Amino acid sequence: MKLATLLAQNARRYPDKVALVCEDRRSTFAELDARGDRLANALAARGIGCGDRVAIAMPNGIELVEAMAATLKLGALIVPLSTRLAAREIAYIVGHCEPGAVLYGEGMRQAVAAALDGLPGVPRIVVGAPEAGEEAFSAVLDSGAPGPPPAPPAAADDCMIAYTSGTTGRPKGAVGTNANLVVASFANVAEWGLNERDVVLATTAMAHRTGLSRLANAVTVGCRLVMQPRFDAAGALSAIEREKVTVAGGVPTVFRMMTPEFEKRPEAASSLRLIVATGEVFPVPVKERLRAAIPHVGLYTFLAQTEAGYIAALRPEEQEARPHATGRPIMGVETRVVGADGNDVPRGEPGELLVRCGAPGRAVVMREYFRDPKATEAAFDGDWFRTGDVGYFDADGYLYFVDRAKDMIVTGGLNVYSKEVEIALIDHAAVADAAVVGVPDEEFGEAVAACVILEDGGAASADELIEHCRARIASYKKPRHVHFFDDLPRTGTGKVMKQELKKRLAGMG
Repeated sequence: MKLATLLAQNARRYPDKVALVCEDRRSTFAELDARGDRLANALAARGIGCGDRVAIAMPNGIELVEAMAATLKLGALIVPLSTRLAAREIAYIVGHCEPGAVLYGEGMRQAVAAALDGLPGVPRIVVGAPEAGEEAFSAVLDSGAPGPPPAPPAAADDCMIAYTSGTTGRPKGAVGTNANLVVASFANVAEWGLNERDVVLATTAMAHRTGLSRLANAVTVGCRLVMQPRFDAAGALSAIEREKVTVAGGVPTVFRMMTPEFEKRPEAASSLRLIVATGEVFPVPVKERLRAAIPHVGLYTFLAQTEAGYIAALRPEEQEARPHATGRPIMGVETRVVGADGNDVPRGEPGELLVRCGAPGRAVVMREYFRDPKATEAAFDGDWFRTGDVGYFDADGYLYFVDRAKDMIVTGGLNVYSKEVEIALIDHAAVADAAVVGVPDEEFGEAVAACVILEDGGAASADELIEHCRARIASYKKPRHVHFFDDLPRTGTGKVMKQELKKRLAGMG
């Protein structure tokens, strides 16, 4: 079952129904499907076919969804590029996936040009006024023939490559399938009561799986999707009121930022029946404040990963009794918690969470890491996916999250791996060594804290190192705090003892 097929079917079933809303722009299912067809045919004329990669670097908007629809219709793979990535990060991803075309907004022009410097002949399609070497998105779309392109083979199910940073600092491309997104959407139907009458607000970028999953909801069940080019709390509440949003999706940080708006204007959320949140631990005090502000709205929190998909959830009726739990596994998703020896641990004992739901790529778990067989092999224990998350189950089968086995920091719902920040810091001439950890932060859940040893005679301020990182990695990954040390606590094998480092930082606070 393919997303492109579902879009075409919904275009026939609900041709005049509004499918997409972004500020004052709207697109019906019929318009989205027809424009997706034309753009797909235009891309095919430029050599894009089944299995090719199409990199897309745009903020949320109608053109972004049209570009994704066209890519899916060809059986090509969407490679979403966050507009928050640094030029070096984009260059690595583009070089690794070797796209057949890149579609982007004007704000990404320089980064895309630099990334394609070693890949001549790749079409560059820009939303806006084109410059030398570029084609205008509108002109490319208009050049495409009407009518659907030839359908890709039924067996060709790969539909996206989502790059997620690894502990080595080099991004890995998780290959997702149509089945991954469709199965997750049908799980949303079962868990959330989602149907074609719903209006869904996506508060996160389509470049991330959380946002893309909300788009998959619209395509799968025929509901309306409401987006913002960039999240704004007051604007999001206005959109809820204006569009009569029934389901709002995002990360806990988003809803923490929206809570004061809900408190000021609870009547604006009268249409809202459900908030669905993932991406980080939802602080209990924020849950309580949110419930007090809009008591008629149910809160559904869930554990999901780019690679592992939809894993476990805590339903609205369970929030008060088990506020600290991640929830129970989604129906059909098998889970295990194992120790270092790979054997299951007893209930109540923490270990690494493993997930399985059919063969990789057939249900919720990714198929593989793109062009990285070693990483793929390491990620699976047989057909069980190793999530890298540490957690435990209680006696009643509720999962509790403990820590991230791979030193990942989640700040504002965005994943930051400490290693890539450390690499950026050590690239500074004055830095001899660095270790990065996550520390509690009231605004973002966690903040990136850097612990730095300077070279003998070296000099650098905290602000200088933060700016140094900003030029090398996405802005949200840069350290929020920088502390200088003479030495770092280490094990006998020389590894930094990060838990001890966190204790030191907590003592300094």
